[in-house]
Amino acid sequence: MGDQVRISGDALLLPGGVTVRFMRTLRLPETGTHPLPPGLGTFPLRRVADFPDRAPEQWLARGGVMLPVYQREAMWLSFSAAAPAALQVGVGKVCAVSGAPWSDRLTQNPQNYVVLPRQPWLDGINSGSGTIRQFVAVPLGLGATVEGQVTGEEVWGGVQLQVFELREERLAAWQAEQRRGSGVPRPAFGGYGGPAGAAPMPMAPMAAPAPGAAPSARTRGPARSAPAMGLGAGGRMRQEVYRDDRKPSHWRDEPSGRIFVHLTTAPEWRRITGEAPPPSPVNRAAYTAAGLPWFDYYDADAEDLAAPETLGQVKPVGDWLGEDESPWVPPVPGQVQQLKDEGTVTDGDW
Repeated sequence: MGDQVRISGDALLLPGGVTVRFMRTLRLPETGTHPLPPGLGTFPLRRVADFPDRAPEQWLARGGVMLPVYQREAMWLSFSAAAPAALQVGVGKVCAVSGAPWSDRLTQNPQNYVVLPRQPWLDGINSGSGTIRQFVAVPLGLGATVEGQVTGEEVWGGVQLQVFELREERLAAWQAEQRRGSGVPRPAFGGYGGPAGAAPMPMAPMAAPAPGAAPSARTRGPARSAPAMGLGAGGRMRQEVYRDDRKPSHWRDEPSGRIFVHLTTAPEWRRITGEAPPPSPVNRAAYTAAGLPWFDYYDADAEDLAAPETLGQVKPVGDWLGEDESPWVPPVPGQVQQLKDEGTVTDGDW
């Protein structure tokens, strides 16, 4: 399908100049509405096809990349784009924006994508009124994922991304205009990766696995199933999901590229890759005590999307996994910073 998705360090490079990073962050309480916590570094990404003897057969069939998460760990997606693009984000093949089933077509009623570069990040599922519900990793099989609550089944897990570019004439018109900049930096902390605007590392294409390919030197033993993880809904935070102000005819009919992002447990990450997973998520009290910043971002010129009924009914993961035993320490005055708008992977059968 279209151009290849590429991997650059811990970033995904999609067609159309779109870059996506998966950011580690604090998990918020499931009560109240909170500002945006910053990134604590990027999740590492590895190509599933690089581990033909250890990655689960189902993952090899779906292709894509994998990243390690801890149970109830939170994440957000950081976006940048060299030109306008429409990016679909699925959680277990449920649209994180519209709550509708995964589709190979763009729709605007309801809108089933985010518009880049206007949307600098997405921290969770659209819950309307200028808020989202935080992405939180949970095992499949409990019914706690967004996928399980919306569809009644937990089949896919993971995260799905698909990008649509502007039609050639629209892109040419946009390129002729004076550009003011694309994106608002949201700093990353913790030493696992640079901010969203960091220069990319040399790109490695995500090649398709060849039949009978020799196993990687880092892999041994038979491929088997792995504990699958999906994304559920966590705490609520202030973040708008912006409405597209272009017409549907401005976008191409076919996507330029797509990728399946598998979520694996920390032990399975070590077993498959032979690498140590990132350290467990930082303690909330220590984070706040260190004076690290929170963020509040608002684009006065953009219109927020209303919450779809399907996503509005999703219950938090605490309803399945129990109350959070970690004490919540709210940010002190001065820690919340106001931000303003400044203007090749293997694909498989899924």
